[in-house]
Amino acid sequence: MSSFYNQKIVAITGATSGIGKALAIILLQQGAKVAICGRNADKLNNFKAEANHPNLLCIQADISKEADCKHFIDEIIQQFGALDVLINNAGISMRALFEEVDLNVIRQSMDINFWGTVYCSKFALPYIIQSKGSIVGISSVAGYKGLPCRTGYSSSKFAMQGFLESLRIELLHRQVNVLWISPGFVASNIRNVALNAEGKAQKETPLNEKGLMSAEACAHGILQAIEKRKRSLIMTFQGKLTVWMNKFFPSFVDRQVYKHFANEPDSPLK
Repeated sequence: MSSFYNQKIVAITGATSGIGKALAIILLQQGAKVAICGRNADKLNNFKAEANHPNLLCIQADISKEADCKHFIDEIIQQFGALDVLINNAGISMRALFEEVDLNVIRQSMDINFWGTVYCSKFALPYIIQSKGSIVGISSVAGYKGLPCRTGYSSSKFAMQGFLESLRIELLHRQVNVLWISPGFVASNIRNVALNAEGKAQKETPLNEKGLMSAEACAHGILQAIEKRKRSLIMTFQGKLTVWMNKFFPSFVDRQVYKHFANEPDSPLK
């Protein structure tokens, strides 16, 4: 077990399920002080009771709201006095043709995936600079390649990565690391709560969740990348191949991506 995270103070957004929850559990096991936020008070309370750990701080916050993000960071500093790592993990997906989607679905994708990252990073930055720590964005291959029926999701992840890359260069000589990570398909509930054309949770995932990378395995990969201060990480072979081929054969990749998503159960492309 690595001792890197022992006594480190780590903030994670959207950590009541999936990758965020797995990250929090592993970090607590490794001796970190962990602050998490989420919109659902019941889920936060359940996780707090389940973890039953003195180094866990749970704050109710909607990261699409600037004031909530400020409150989250302020509470961390008040409780722990510093901040070493910010993991911008909270996110929402969507699945609908652009011609059919309610524009609020696009807006909500941007508010959570992009603006939530911007707000939390802004308020955390002075403390991250002080600790020479890391700002992390949990992105997606959709941040490298536009995906059909995910216009809002891809847009928000492209924006997140552009923001983080700009920030990385600004901080190049400040000993702060900024990285973005594309986990690929991970067994979690993000697809179940993805928004449909009307902005309601689709409830049924279009993927066979069996055989996907576990949230725990993904969390370990993320934590290793942070420890090694990597620039970026694409966690699956399929993701790496898609990004590489898109640089050289974009039209071919367009057709393959269309075919892939058209073959999903109940695909909006059909």
